This record gives sequence, C-alpha cells and structure tokens, in this order.
Amino acid sequence: MSEQPKKPTKKKVELDPRFVDYRHVWVCIESERGVVHPVSWELLGEGRKLADALGVELYGVVICGPGERGKEICGEAFQHGADKAYLLQHEILRDYRNEPYTKALTDLVNSYQPEILMLGATTLGRDLAGSVATTLGTGLVADCTELVIDTETRNLASTRPTFGGSLLCTILTQRHRPQMATVRPRVMAMPEPDASRSGEIIEVPFSMIETDIITKVLEFIPDDTRDKPNLPFADIIVAGGRGLRNQENFQLVWDLAKVLGAEVGASRPIVQAGWAELDRQVGQSGKTVRPKLYIAAGISGAIQHRVGMDGADVIIAINTDPNAPIFDFAHYGIVGNAITVLPALTEAFKARLGQLKKAG
Repeated sequence: MSEQPKKPTKKKVELDPRFVDYRHVWVCIESERGVVHPVSWELLGEGRKLADALGVELYGVVICGPGERGKEICGEAFQHGADKAYLLQHEILRDYRNEPYTKALTDLVNSYQPEILMLGATTLGRDLAGSVATTLGTGLVADCTELVIDTETRNLASTRPTFGGSLLCTILTQRHRPQMATVRPRVMAMPEPDASRSGEIIEVPFSMIETDIITKVLEFIPDDTRDKPNLPFADIIVAGGRGLRNQENFQLVWDLAKVLGAEVGASRPIVQAGWAELDRQVGQSGKTVRPKLYIAAGISGAIQHRVGMDGADVIIAINTDPNAPIFDFAHYGIVGNAITVLPALTEAFKARLGQLKKAG
C-alpha cells in the first residue's frame, strides 16, 4: 500500500528582531516649487485607513527648499488625514536630485523607524523609492492597486498587476521594515480635506555639502502641457478599443467626446496601432483615471485595461460580445456594435443637451 504524499506546509516567516519596534505609517509628500502633486493627498487618504487598522499614527514627510511653503504643505497634509509631519528644509533640497533626497529620507527612516512608507508612482517618486529601498535593504512593491493590512502579522499586503497586466499578484515584505509601496496617481480616491484638522510639525535638520553631490541643477524649465490630454483628472472620458476595427471609425469616439466635453481615451492596441497618442492610453501601461463617467466602446475589459479605469463612478460598456469581461464590472452595458451605437449616442446626447440649453 503506497503512502499518500504529504501536503506542503506553509512556512511562517518571522519579522527580523531588528525591526520589531518600527511603528507608524508614512507618506512622502511630493512637491515641486511649493506645488504638491495630488497623488500625495490620495496616498494620505489611503494611509489613514492603514494607520487606523494598525492603531498607529499617520505621518507626512515634506522635503523642500527654504521658502517653498514647507509649513503650509504640512498644514495641508493634516487636512488630508495626517496626524504629524516631518519637515526637512535645506537649500540643497530645493530641486529634486536623487542623492540628497535619498540621504534625507533614509536618514529619517533610520532615525524614526516607520513600518510603512508610501510614495507616489510618479517620475520623481519611482526614482526616489527605488534608491531608498535599495539603501535600506527593504522590499518595495511598485504600482500597487490595493493595499490591505494583515492585523495579525502587521504585514502590508500590496496587490499589483503582473505578466503584462494579465494577472494580479499580492506581495508581502515579511522580514524587513519599512514596507514600501508606490501607487500611481488616481488609483486611490482623493480624500475630502478637513479644515478643522491640525497636527504637530517636527522640523528635522539636514546637512550635506554641495560639492559632495554629483548632479547639478543648471536651470529649471517648466513642462508645458497646455496642449496635452490630462486624462487622470477628466470628469468624462470616452475611450475606444479594437472593436472599432479601423482608424476612421475611431473618429466616432472623438465625435461623442466633443458633444459631452469629454477627454478621449484608448486601449493599448489602439495606441500601438498609431490611432491615438500614448498620453491617451488607459491601463496598467498607460494612465489611471477616476472620471465621473467612463464610456468604453469596443473594449473587452482585460485586467491590463481594467486596473486603469475601474475607479470610475459610472462605467458604460459597448461591446458585441455579451460575455466580454468588461460587462462583469460595468455599471451599464450595451450589447451592440460600437460603430453603430456611438453615432446614435452622439445624436441623442446632442439633442438632449440642446433641449437643456434652450430650457436654461
């Protein structure tokens, strides 16, 4: 009689004793010339939930140059959920450079020992997060779509897309602290600011010699994006996918967007085909959006696209396939050919909006 194979047992991973006293949740507040990137407030909203689940305080970390609204930014952090804020101000920190910012943040972590540190997955945040995680020798999960606390182990379960967006995986940093994560803009909801909230500002000295820094700032040139699409902050988006079949039919998306005063979005295959510019791509490899209304025409709803738009308040899907994945999470669905449905919607909205204009 053959012996039944034993089921593998899940090995419990213990936290390294060096990190048992690490506590609190931190959010690095990204600012440039006194202007805060909105993803920082979104992360504070999420950080508030994590801190409450752990029974700890939420801290904002503000790194800037003198005269760049450091204390005002700390006050705004309190309004968005932070309990306290660390403020590091120095002339060397006026413009972002990897070396001094990495030193500032790693020194702060080593001194005050947070258990969770979050940054926005922006150009600056990605560069800084990787350097800080490497310097500290801890784990970093990039482009997270969900963050959940295991209250028994105090581990942060960070979920992100993988295999080109076809699957979602959840990653834990079990032995080391802080647990680090980056989150793209518009993935998390923007919290409502509470003007009655206040907190403690902890000013931390920073010292570094300019001659020790390899990179030098020669000039600051603002990015002119006036003529570029701004999908992440659009209230209405009409997006098209492969179901439109050709570039001429993609014009139907533009027609409806014009009537609604909407931005135009596209799935990855559309951008790869050259029918739309990269700034209009919605999904894991494009933009993450949270509009009030998202109309998806001829888009199947694969995970790669879904993670970029399922935070929309209302999703209307148009697809010929009644079994398309997008109907599993859309609020309203139209089973039909987008090539015929889009012109009908355009005319209907045009007529209705015209009636409202006359009545008003």
